[in-house]
Amino acid sequence: MATGKQRSYRKDLLIASVLFVGGLVISGVSLVEIAARQSQEMAQATPPVHSSPPNPQAKPAESKPGGERPTTPAPEPARPDPDAQKTGAQPALPPAPAEKTAPPVQQKK
Repeated sequence: MATGKQRSYRKDLLIASVLFVGGLVISGVSLVEIAARQSQEMAQATPPVHSSPPNPQAKPAESKPGGERPTTPAPEPARPDPDAQKTGAQPALPPAPAEKTAPPVQQKK
């Protein structure tokens, strides 16, 4: 007679064999399905866009190392200077609400 260990070993071996054969069956079915799909045509999403050919006459500007900096002026600040405010110019942004301003920084003694 088989002991308890032998019975559990045979049961585990049977379960492992069933799982292994099931995996082989699923793999085989998947391979057959892949082979069947290969015969179908593959669809292309959209044809490539054809743009006009580049103008061979127009060349890009040459890049020079250490070239000149742009001569455009720097952007102006969002708020006008105090002299302009005295003459009536309004700031671009309204002043911050009181609850959003921080208390003044205390000087160290």
